[in-house]
Amino acid sequence: MSSIARVLRPAVRRGHGVATRVSSASPRCIRPSTTLNSQHIYYVLRLQGGASIIRYANHNPHRLRPLSATPSRHTDISGIPPTPITHLSETEAAMQDAVSKFASEVILPKVREMDEAEQMDPALVEQLFEQGFMGVEIPEEYGGAGMNFTSAIIGIEELARADPSVSVMVDVHNTLVNTALLKWGTNNIKKKFLPRLATNTVGSFCLSEPVSGSDAFKLATKATETSDGFKISGGKMWITNAMEAGFFIVFANLDPSKGHRGITAFLIEKGMKGFGIAKKEKKLGIKASSTCVLTFDDVEIPKENLLGERGEGYKYAIGILNEGRIGIAAQMTGLALGAWENAVKYVWNDRKQFGQFVGEFQGMQHQIAQSYTEIAAARALVYNAARKKEAGEDFVQDAAMAKLFASQVADRVSGLAVEWMGGMGFVREGLAEKFWRDSKIGAIYEGTSNIQLNTIAKLLQKEYTQK
Repeated sequence: MSSIARVLRPAVRRGHGVATRVSSASPRCIRPSTTLNSQHIYYVLRLQGGASIIRYANHNPHRLRPLSATPSRHTDISGIPPTPITHLSETEAAMQDAVSKFASEVILPKVREMDEAEQMDPALVEQLFEQGFMGVEIPEEYGGAGMNFTSAIIGIEELARADPSVSVMVDVHNTLVNTALLKWGTNNIKKKFLPRLATNTVGSFCLSEPVSGSDAFKLATKATETSDGFKISGGKMWITNAMEAGFFIVFANLDPSKGHRGITAFLIEKGMKGFGIAKKEKKLGIKASSTCVLTFDDVEIPKENLLGERGEGYKYAIGILNEGRIGIAAQMTGLALGAWENAVKYVWNDRKQFGQFVGEFQGMQHQIAQSYTEIAAARALVYNAARKKEAGEDFVQDAAMAKLFASQVADRVSGLAVEWMGGMGFVREGLAEKFWRDSKIGAIYEGTSNIQLNTIAKLLQKEYTQK
């Protein structure tokens, strides 16, 4: 199969300029060139046949500014005129097109087989790296695409329209693992691991344990300092990407006497002595996504594999999960849209009863319209949270609301989609029942719906309590 790879690069350099659409031709590669001055950003649009078109985007700092996911960079958006919340930059639109095409042409034909086998196709994982989808926010100097956070969210949503299992693998890798290294990794850590994470190594985020689910800071995995580094002992469960991953961010308590303030983040590679996968869970949904129990039997790691500062792991976990919840919300909106599209194509084009398509009955039309409206509302919450995160604004409540509502909509819409399709929605021949099974996890991982409600209520109470 010929590759449709489009390694996407934002046409934004060091805070100058924004990308603009220059051609209706299908691009193979968008790469920025050197910035010649503060007014013009030149970039190259490489077409399928190898030809190149050089164009530039005018820079008007009072009209538009690029939104970056670069750690600790605050984007001033005071001069940006209001636009529709789902408006995409040209780079983001190119990302959406590329992922959509890849999902429909490459992933969709494999969805049912992977679900039945409960295993991710290794060839597909390789293709995800080849397409650049596993290093969306990783800077170009480390082999990544150097794009913004919303581009990653767009990719996650588009993948979920075809297969939420693939979507969550890409989500965890990008929004949790890559982001953690970008934020808290030393230069040596970045140089060592980011090129691999961008090109060939799946990452995994290891926080949950048998006794620490929603109460994540009760974790029992311990770290002991040695003369050469650290020794990790304990276990984790419900770990996404465990089978495919070669790199793990593991949270362990370096000083239990300090309670959760002893929690520290460490980097472990598959193959280290004492590391093991004890069990792969058999699940209701997202079956192709591996979820495993991990064991650490005095795993020795070098001192340079400490991520960030000692005792700061609990802060890192909270911050990363707040961002990750936007990714899960995007997975759920993509799932809901995929389930809706799959069903309406059937009821408006294939299935007839009483002489007309079943989707033409008023009762059906009302349900279809209501469902699409809820999907649109959920997507607005997701994109708003992503934009606020990029702009450096407080987005915790927005992320919680987006994940809560998007998971509710995904559950509701995918369930209705099964009913709309009748018997064809109930059998495993199609995708309707799979979308519904996959939707159930949205209310559970990266913070249950009740945890999201607690977060929202706590922040609202803080805002409205009279002092």
